[in-house]
Amino acid sequence: MASFDEILSQKTIFRNVSVLSPHYVPKELPFREQHITEVMTVLSPALKKQKPRNLIIYGKTGTGKTCTVKRVMEDFIKSGNEKNTRMQYVNCRIYNSRYRILQKILKGDVPELEKAGFGLPFLYEKLIETASSGKQMIIVLDEIDMIKDLDELVYTLTRSNDEIKNGGVTLVGISNRLSFKDSLDPRSRSSLYETEMIFQPYTAEQLQKILEQRAKEGFEDGVVEPSAINLSAAITSQESGDARYALKLLNKAGEIAHQNQQKKVTDKDVEHARKKVEMDLTMETIETLPQMHQVVLYSIGTLAISGSKYSRLEGVDNNFLFSGEVYEEYEKTCKRIRKKARSSRWYKEYLNDLEVLGLITTTLSGKGVRGQTTLIRMDSSPQTILPILKKTLFE
Repeated sequence: MASFDEILSQKTIFRNVSVLSPHYVPKELPFREQHITEVMTVLSPALKKQKPRNLIIYGKTGTGKTCTVKRVMEDFIKSGNEKNTRMQYVNCRIYNSRYRILQKILKGDVPELEKAGFGLPFLYEKLIETASSGKQMIIVLDEIDMIKDLDELVYTLTRSNDEIKNGGVTLVGISNRLSFKDSLDPRSRSSLYETEMIFQPYTAEQLQKILEQRAKEGFEDGVVEPSAINLSAAITSQESGDARYALKLLNKAGEIAHQNQQKKVTDKDVEHARKKVEMDLTMETIETLPQMHQVVLYSIGTLAISGSKYSRLEGVDNNFLFSGEVYEEYEKTCKRIRKKARSSRWYKEYLNDLEVLGLITTTLSGKGVRGQTTLIRMDSSPQTILPILKKTLFE
């Protein structure tokens, strides 16, 4: 059996593998300099003890939204006074309710929150008390649309400013969906009073520059062939313009080359990495979905295997399912796991989220079908996805 010393002494084509991680925030973010300046401009009043406007940032996965905000956070924390300002990041896939988010952002100020049993009114009063000490609190909610009781949270945070003296609470929301605000009720929407920013997907040329930057820091000199970088950028651009995908592709290609004891990362390695990365990203996405999203996806997969009862109708592609039958299956699955099924309004939101994540495709029914309904198709193999969902939901 090999020791750590033996493993660490082996030659490797990698210089710093962490640089190739999608979570790494480089000192320079190519093609996002203007976005960084805009975010800093919106939030800068907090450094003068004034409340900034709320900010909502939109863009598909892998367009640099989170990296940009984290880069701004670094400068904000350096420039600010801890007594008067705070900028706090919250991953809403993990902290996905109003209670859990309030608990997280107040943990440093209220030591007794380590103990359980405090209700929402207590948390709300502590929020008012903390901000009223003269503190400008900027709360970054990444993947804000994953919060279960989003309306209540938005209303709580925005309206808290009516009671706060001296300080303030500002919300920075990051969403993959341009239609995010449509899911809010009118009261929450009107209370936001926000600035909006949209991040466009990276082009092939931009992805190429990003990969060149990371390859220079992440690999030893001359290891990655230029054609491998070009191919990674081209594949990603055709798929989505997702920089995270491009980085995973290059990283996986490097791992394949290393395992084969090659001195170079080539086009062939990128091609081999492609299928593995697509599956890894799909699995990662599914495992981190909120439970109700998983139930809907499981229902789609179950029907995709058993077959639609409407598949013989004229005008319906055999690969598509009717939204109504998927909802019926969703209700059945909720009963199996002893959870209350959400309304059809929420169900439609879950479908939207799953489509944004690239797990399903939806389309409106065309001619040949009486009335008009939404047709749904799973984009990955249900035989591959269902075992993961079964383990998560039923074990």
